[in-house]
Amino acid sequence: MPAIVVVGAQWGDEGKGKATDTIAGSLDYVVRYNGGNNAGHTIVVAGEKYALHLLPTGILTPTVVPVIGNGVVIDLGVMFEEIDLLEARGVDTSRLVVSAGAHVIAPYHRTVDKVTERFLGKRRIGTTGRGIGPAYADKMSRVGVRIQDLFDEKILRQKVEGALEQKNNLLVKVYNRRAISVDEVVEELLVHVDRLRPLVKDTSLLLSHALDEGKNVLLEGGQATLLDVDHGTYPFVTSSNPTSGGASTGSGIPPTRIDSVVAVVKAYTTRVGEGPFPTELLDADGERLRRDGGEFGTTTGRPRRCGWYDAVVARYAARINGVTDFVLTKLDVLTGWEQIPVCVAYEIDGVRHDEMPMTQTDFHHAVPVYEWFPGWTEDISAARTLADLPANARAYVEALEGMSGAQISAIGVGPGRDQTIEVRPLLR
Repeated sequence: MPAIVVVGAQWGDEGKGKATDTIAGSLDYVVRYNGGNNAGHTIVVAGEKYALHLLPTGILTPTVVPVIGNGVVIDLGVMFEEIDLLEARGVDTSRLVVSAGAHVIAPYHRTVDKVTERFLGKRRIGTTGRGIGPAYADKMSRVGVRIQDLFDEKILRQKVEGALEQKNNLLVKVYNRRAISVDEVVEELLVHVDRLRPLVKDTSLLLSHALDEGKNVLLEGGQATLLDVDHGTYPFVTSSNPTSGGASTGSGIPPTRIDSVVAVVKAYTTRVGEGPFPTELLDADGERLRRDGGEFGTTTGRPRRCGWYDAVVARYAARINGVTDFVLTKLDVLTGWEQIPVCVAYEIDGVRHDEMPMTQTDFHHAVPVYEWFPGWTEDISAARTLADLPANARAYVEALEGMSGAQISAIGVGPGRDQTIEVRPLLR
């Protein structure tokens, strides 16, 4: 049985968690393959709202095995706090599996993240300050600490010593901060070992056997396409690969076993943090989208920057990820607009661009070229088929499908698990 990948098609916060949760009843495994607790999914089940930051969405479905893959960086304190909060609400988290190869976010990663952002001033990236970037930097520099290292205190201490040798020089001599002791880091990490040990497995082998047995495996990305460290709006990106290519490296499942790629795209566009955003609205319309869409970060609470739908970005996401299906979310938020603009191209120095500009400079100067579509006033939150949508809403969806590079197979019309129009099955 092949695997399915779910990615974000914009700058994140598209509703990937809800999209995954909608089909979770048909899944056997849900695998988080990148990022850390800088990503957030908000899911509404039977009127109850759940905010997940590190745990896979499948944790809320009793028949699913949720897996944190090797491509994730894990703050153990955050993970167990999230588990405790879910358990307190009656959610069984005992099925959770954690990769032995995943990297650990240590206390010094959080410290370096925060002081570096302050030091950058107006050139800051807009990170969450949770240590994700520095943890990935250590991974690539080969001085990272992995989950498996926690089970050998001698190796753990050696790795922490190696990492702190450079970082303490940086903290003391450049940032005028106190040095961090090896003992306090080792002590903070080892406190989780007994609770962590039964969760840890060779997840690549586990998932390979699951696919051999005909199980349904979904690979769930954190963040989104334009935050990908290679394919996003660099340097205003995350530190990993949330695109579909990252699903293989972050899970240990080869690309030949991935059958489809579902990209989640919002009916308008949002972004958190710094960086270019061609369709951003800095006026009352932007405030209205933020208010009506509840556009505040699940993890950070930061207000999201809001703008109109960008078909250039959607086409780029379709190409980079090999998208087979789009899930269009938050269509209901656009109810009540007299007219709805859609960015179909950019103008840069008087020249029209129908595809993403090659350089950061050009993208920074991109001016959206809009087409306008008539809006609708009817409440669509109870719609469950395309025929239930007003004619103008259907026309808007059809127009987006025609210009975005892949078919729209599901449409979100509200936050609830059941508030989805299934145009065609995502699991085929």
